[in-house]
Amino acid sequence: MATTAAAVWGRAEQQDFRARVRGCLLGGALGDALGAGVDGLTLAGIRDAHGPDGVTEPAAAFGRRGAVTAATQMTLFTVDGLIRAQVRRDTGVWHPPTDVHRAHLRWAATQRDWGPDERRKDNGWLAREEWLYARRHPPRACLTGFGDERLGTLDQPKNPTAADSGALVRSAPFGLLVGWEPQLVCQLAVECAAQSHGHPAACLAAGAFAVTVHGLARGGSVEAAVAGALEQLAARPGHEPVTEALGRALGAVREGPPDPERVAGLGAGEDRAEGQLAAAVYCALVGEDVRHGLRLAVNHDGPSAVTGALTGALLGALHGETALPPAWLAELEGRATVLELADDFSMEMTQGAALHTPAESSPGWLARYPRG
Repeated sequence: MATTAAAVWGRAEQQDFRARVRGCLLGGALGDALGAGVDGLTLAGIRDAHGPDGVTEPAAAFGRRGAVTAATQMTLFTVDGLIRAQVRRDTGVWHPPTDVHRAHLRWAATQRDWGPDERRKDNGWLAREEWLYARRHPPRACLTGFGDERLGTLDQPKNPTAADSGALVRSAPFGLLVGWEPQLVCQLAVECAAQSHGHPAACLAAGAFAVTVHGLARGGSVEAAVAGALEQLAARPGHEPVTEALGRALGAVREGPPDPERVAGLGAGEDRAEGQLAAAVYCALVGEDVRHGLRLAVNHDGPSAVTGALTGALLGALHGETALPPAWLAELEGRATVLELADDFSMEMTQGAALHTPAESSPGWLARYPRG
């Protein structure tokens, strides 16, 4: 798999990129946390618990306010895998799907083990973060997909009938590879989705989401980013459910003021990848700001944390970190970890050559992201 030639990064470009990476990862976590407190409730149940406007601020989940679900956990490990792919490139070994797969195997260990295993020298720093060793409603297909070491591929995917959003919600980081061409971003996201979710709609929704994030991270509008995703989908077999869902999302913008019923009607009411993607794109399109978009994304009958996480990633990539609600960030579980990983990713993508080369590497960086 090849990429484009390395871009020359000026200081302003680096700062803008870092703001979008932080925005995407923190925004996804905020949407996840906002939805976690009402996940599984009906809209009527949400309104009974939180008032006629539904949930408007993060509510308690898993014993605290600001708690995140497996969606955020897995997204962080996706980032870890992408950094390691870049680091391992110096060795002449270049297969990002394998590095992402290994990262998600490390995530799977957090779902089985009591805490970090200090004997594992390949863990790096992220897998030593104790707060990640908690089960937060992980999708079943993710647990089984990463339950053994066999790498699922497009030809032989894991869980070929799994059409839920479990692969979709961990796929935003692929879109942050702004130096890559969109078709390569899409291909990587689709290949990595097949490691746990083999249904074509699940794989292609992940690819479309990644390409949409990619367009936003490059400074484009939501409409232009979605158009880029549709262009990538067009030639891929089985794209119709995802293409049609995105078309409905674009059309719904002109159908009247946004409300929970419209969001649910786009597919937020059930856990299917293409419907969740469409609902998130719609919320990003009509959201007056990040707060409004996220509140719209989580007040419905379906898996609120999923819709919130997807919408937050889109809005964060679009607007950058300073657009995120400060009071929500103050309570966000794992915020320091998310920020640290976001900044490491930004540094690797913009200044990786100063951190490692085939001849010489920073020992501290290799301790964080081992090549083994």
